[in-house]
Amino acid sequence: MLSRKRAVKLPRVLSAVLNLPIRRRFLVGFLACAGAMGFALYLEYGRGLDPCPLCVLQRVAMIAAGLVFLGAALQDPRGWGRYLYSALAFAAAGVGAAIAGRHVWLQSLPPDQVPACGPPLEHLMKIMPWRDALAFVLKGEGSCAAVEGIWLGITLPGWTLIGFLLVAVWAVYCVLPGRPSIAE
Repeated sequence: MLSRKRAVKLPRVLSAVLNLPIRRRFLVGFLACAGAMGFALYLEYGRGLDPCPLCVLQRVAMIAAGLVFLGAALQDPRGWGRYLYSALAFAAAGVGAAIAGRHVWLQSLPPDQVPACGPPLEHLMKIMPWRDALAFVLKGEGSCAAVEGIWLGITLPGWTLIGFLLVAVWAVYCVLPGRPSIAE
């Protein structure tokens, strides 16, 4: 008696996402990054949460990933170009994840081990070369250790870390075999 393999049926939405043309995959990556930035701006201007220096660097990384995704969506690169765009988006998301991970770590420190508060990032950029200012900011400071919001038991930097990890996974997914772009 022969056994028949049953085809696994995926939910319609998941199936549609997995079969997106590659150009649209990059567009979805851009929209995700734009949405994350929109939420960050809402928290700043709508809720009055001032970003700490590490938050500002995380925003820069998210914008960088979004711009790479947008460039790929507009250009619709072929061959190795897709891998280059994907690698750049992955790198930007990786840098953002590292910064967010550092931020989560700072928030987990006991109060007596939290670094003292330093000057704002704008002031550091005026008085120091950008490399020194960046190194100073990455060390962390007291304002970065303050927990401003928690949702489902996870802090904002924790959610940002999850977001960066998802963006990195999406960057890899963008170059997996799939339907060709419309123009192909």
